[in-house]
Amino acid sequence: MEKMLNQDIRKQIKDLFADLKAPVAVLFFGSKVQSCDYCKETVQLLEEVSELSDLIELKQYDLEENAELAKQFSVDKAPVVVLAGKNGDEIVDYGVRFAGIPAGHEFTSLIQGLLMVANSDSGLDDKTKAMLAKVTEPLHFYVFVTPTCPYCPQAVILAHRMAFENPLVQAEMVEAMEFPELSNQFGVSGVPHTVINFGADEVVGAVPEAHMRERLTKLMQSA
Repeated sequence: MEKMLNQDIRKQIKDLFADLKAPVAVLFFGSKVQSCDYCKETVQLLEEVSELSDLIELKQYDLEENAELAKQFSVDKAPVVVLAGKNGDEIVDYGVRFAGIPAGHEFTSLIQGLLMVANSDSGLDDKTKAMLAKVTEPLHFYVFVTPTCPYCPQAVILAHRMAFENPLVQAEMVEAMEFPELSNQFGVSGVPHTVINFGADEVVGAVPEAHMRERLTKLMQSA
């Protein structure tokens, strides 16, 4: 089978992964029952990436056959990729999710997510960390994207960084064309489109960290 990543890309990623500090568990959930047009390609992409570091471990699961595990990680569709930490045999869930193949521009979001988890650093500024420390109720992000959108990774990476900072926060990239029903449910007509708490608020476009922090602060104050 032809490689998805060429030699130049593989070398660049391997160089990035050279300084990874801790192991990462990449959990892939596919399905033999649900329509999963890009399951095969997603697995291949993850296999090629995980081969580039001994600290990245890929585990493959089926949504129906491993229903309890899927429920544990709040996975209800396929394909979904979970980036988690490892503490010995324990899997540490940081709420970082990809629904759909993280290809095209979203490949950047995948690599940045792996670096964040492995190096235990969200990269957020202190004001945002302080705001997230005050989150006491579950906070959920759907970040709708398409692989051809050059601005989408900024929105995805920001949401993933926020999820990493607080176990009550979960952030899921959603490839809009792979999940049209979900896109229609939230009226997605352009990307990136971030849906907060299943419609309590939304942000269209790639916005700066400070802007998202202000929106979340107002949302928490009005709750």
